[in-house]
Amino acid sequence: MERPASLPPQPFEVPEFESAVFAPKGSRFLLMIPVINEGARVRSQLDRLHLLSADIDVAIADGGSTDGSLDEAFLRAKGVRTLLTKTGPGRLSAQMRMGFAWALEEGYEGVVTIDGNGKDGVEAIPEMIRSLEDGFDFVQGSRYIEGGVAENTPLDRHLAVRLVHAPLISLASRRWYTDTTNGFRAHSARLLSDPRMSIFRDVFSDYNLHYYMSIRAARLKFKSKEIPVRRSYPADAPPPSKISGWAGKKRVLDQLFAAVLGSYDPSPQDLPPPFSPPLPPPVSGPRPAPRNPKEESR
Repeated sequence: MERPASLPPQPFEVPEFESAVFAPKGSRFLLMIPVINEGARVRSQLDRLHLLSADIDVAIADGGSTDGSLDEAFLRAKGVRTLLTKTGPGRLSAQMRMGFAWALEEGYEGVVTIDGNGKDGVEAIPEMIRSLEDGFDFVQGSRYIEGGVAENTPLDRHLAVRLVHAPLISLASRRWYTDTTNGFRAHSARLLSDPRMSIFRDVFSDYNLHYYMSIRAARLKFKSKEIPVRRSYPADAPPPSKISGWAGKKRVLDQLFAAVLGSYDPSPQDLPPPFSPPLPPPVSGPRPAPRNPKEESR
């Protein structure tokens, strides 16, 4: 994919992908749903979205599903505008870069992201849109603030978010977050395209783009807030997640510590030069005579 014309000079590394567009652009905002082999979960989520009738286009950012859950007839029937299928390397963060780049190319003013595993309450999407319309650049959904709902959250995940992940991200961000593993978020085009964020880099491949953006947006003073959302886990089934086993958890922790320590921050050569205001044009013609305060006081 070529660099979108609206994107200022900066690194632009996006995985190879294929796009299938089913409908013309119909909104200022895009809902991006990253998925891979979510089966009935994503289809149920799309059913709920179709009933919601929110003023937002929908794009699926597929990591290469093989379970048949994303057939074109079904996606068209549920009002999905686009299916983006990653063919290049990388996991979740690569899918996000793919979706963000496509959204900027299409001229969207903001992107809402929501996991495709059905855990998130889609009823919060209109509030995400209102927050973007009100000028917020980064909106984090949280099950842990007033009005939020945490349903059947596994104890190990609850403790990891509350005692490790959110405190560390908050410390690095210099602002308080409560639910930093939650991918239900909204991002302005201004944030996504800012070269100081520099999100289109191959270093963001796994889960690290989530962690980096929370920290970097706050450190750069983008307008941000949390809004209450619902996150529900099944009561009688294993939690839907791509993070499994000790190896998966260690990988998340390694990326968390790297983000907190600034390992993903762009290097100085990747940043735009400091802004220098243009000098005023030279004065042409004879200079006016100097003022004489004594003459003016007569």
